[in-house]
Amino acid sequence: MPDSSTSVIEARRAGMRAVMFGVAGIVGILALAAVLLFANLPDADAFNARVERIFVENNDLTSEAEIRLLEILAASGTSFSDVLQSYRQIIFVLLVFAAALLVAALSLLVAIVILNRRMGQIERQGIQVTDLIISRQERLVLINNMEFKLTEAAIETLAALAEARMDEEFLTGAELEAVIQGRRPEDCEEAAGATRIKRLRDSLGNQMVSELLVRNIARKGYVLAINKDVIRMV
Repeated sequence: MPDSSTSVIEARRAGMRAVMFGVAGIVGILALAAVLLFANLPDADAFNARVERIFVENNDLTSEAEIRLLEILAASGTSFSDVLQSYRQIIFVLLVFAAALLVAALSLLVAIVILNRRMGQIERQGIQVTDLIISRQERLVLINNMEFKLTEAAIETLAALAEARMDEEFLTGAELEAVIQGRRPEDCEEAAGATRIKRLRDSLGNQMVSELLVRNIARKGYVLAINKDVIRMV
């Protein structure tokens, strides 16, 4: 069975590169937008400068009403400056919030893509078993440090499949039954071996995992869909 660890690592690295480039692109675009936005905002002191210019250019405004009008204009300019400054702060907070949302969305999107690729690899190649330990005496099997208690018939079936896998062989239902019973394949029925496989899958519990662990290859027979180097018999 081909090892999929290399492709998984490459997919993870590609995903990380995509996230880094995406984050850099998002931050760059938002930074450019912020610079353009703040550059095009009106100057907070522009209104005050205009009022001051009116004071300077109109020295003949000496009546109390005219002076009061200029004071009102100056106060309005100060209020406008304060409001514009608060708008700048609000725009900055919104840009930061938008950047955080976009980065989070991109990260989740890449994670979903990587997960879908991994699930596709599992569906095509079976579960990735890094360690398989079979104990006939205790009737236990450890798959990736997960312990399963099996019946005697199930443990014998799994042991026969493991031995065949280490020898890179396939077993038909009749051959599997013959190995367990110690008889010739011609004297055994295909259905008996298929029944043992079904009971093994049922004993392992999770139907999806067990279906992927014990494969039925057309015109060849049954085989464990794992690397033979990870199997240990105790």
